[in-house]
Amino acid sequence: MSALRLGLLGFPLGHSLSPRLHTAALSAMGLEGEYRLYPVPPLPEGETAWRMLFERLRAGDLHGLNVTIPHKQAVMNELDFCEDEARIIGAVNTLGVDNSGRVWGANTDAPGFLRDLYARLGNVLPLQGGRALVLGAGGAARAVVYALIRAEWEVWVCARRGEQAQMLVESLRASLPYAPLTALEGVPPREALPPRLNLLVNATPLGMAPHSETLPWDEALPIPEGVAVYDLVYNPRETRLLAFARAGGAPAVSGLGMLVEQAALALERWSGQAVPRSAMWQAVAEDSSPQT
Repeated sequence: MSALRLGLLGFPLGHSLSPRLHTAALSAMGLEGEYRLYPVPPLPEGETAWRMLFERLRAGDLHGLNVTIPHKQAVMNELDFCEDEARIIGAVNTLGVDNSGRVWGANTDAPGFLRDLYARLGNVLPLQGGRALVLGAGGAARAVVYALIRAEWEVWVCARRGEQAQMLVESLRASLPYAPLTALEGVPPREALPPRLNLLVNATPLGMAPHSETLPWDEALPIPEGVAVYDLVYNPRETRLLAFARAGGAPAVSGLGMLVEQAALALERWSGQAVPRSAMWQAVAEDSSPQT
């Protein structure tokens, strides 16, 4: 295999962990390659750089790109082929190119989340038929909700603006008409929380540096007994939500594992080989302040 030329499209990217993850994995796999950052401002400001990257993909000069904020939805308009899961979710985080120069898009966030969720919280969660409350209604939340629905969970989507939660629910129901989904506005009071919850997921940026003191949950409302917490934020490693949950006795993990899993799944698509997760974990084990 020739050297893989890979990278990350997004903005800003100053402290991304992706190059460290992929470089470590490529080395462990014995593959030549590079992984670069391609900071492209939101459109239309980043239009020229955006076009150049897609031209390089179609020409075979780049073999694959990860996509992060703010481009996960915009890239869908440039694809020659979009996989069904990514189309239903409404967001793409992985780009590749086939032998004909066609650019394809996929979403490894959803399976990455589910794999890490069960790897680290599977001992306290049902494999199917669980009940989850998801905070947020953006691209990350869409991937999480989709993953849980496909695993036959019942999901409540909570956003500060109720119409955003409702839009997410209606969008997914267009492809999954019988999905057990409910939209909520704001964190509900104790008496209005969905009953028999198993999982609380923070899919908002609240709690992320440089606003690490923000808590995406009502501080006066303890995490319900029997509920595990998954915080997609991983900068800082110990978010306020994780500390709050653990102080109340709830099992809780950060989104660093999802970052590793989605990266590994993307690299498997590009290389056609199994990716050693251990090499990726080791690459970020010493770091205490990732931002992207």
